[in-house]
Amino acid sequence: MASLRQIHSNLCFTASSAGCAGEGDALVTAESGLAVSVRTADCLPVLLADTRHRAVAAIHAGWRGSASAIVVAALRRMQNEFGTAPGDVFAAIGPGIGVCCYFVGEDVARKFGHDRAGCIDLAGANRAQLVDAGVPAAHIDVLGLCTQCDPARFHSFRRDKEAAGRMISFIRVAEKTPV
Repeated sequence: MASLRQIHSNLCFTASSAGCAGEGDALVTAESGLAVSVRTADCLPVLLADTRHRAVAAIHAGWRGSASAIVVAALRRMQNEFGTAPGDVFAAIGPGIGVCCYFVGEDVARKFGHDRAGCIDLAGANRAQLVDAGVPAAHIDVLGLCTQCDPARFHSFRRDKEAAGRMISFIRVAEKTPV
């Protein structure tokens, strides 16, 4: 499994082997059998799969990454590295802090087009960025589960502070089976 030292950025790397690929927040690969992963505890895990070119991405999308379009950066990396066309991509947006619990100050709210403090929808913002980049809306699955609301199933940094654990989300290209 390949991973990152996550830094709340829009930096994306191509993984070719297991281990830490660097400091950033998205990994892409087309290496058969190599999983790419991210860790989250309120930020969103976003997983992308290019079904035509057999390439995948794992993305850590917190507010900073979302505001700087980390999902678009990963999609562009897949286009440049593997020839991915957005129409061939399927996306899964996993559990993260929901609009129900994600109250932010005016400075963060402005980065998402709001004029005052309030709740923002990270999943909705990332979904909209993927659609704007050409991923068909029907290819995007938003889990819609709030990490802060559900302590029995999810870690939440906002809820548990430094005691919060992390969830690992990963995706890989399956090894081809002989025909």
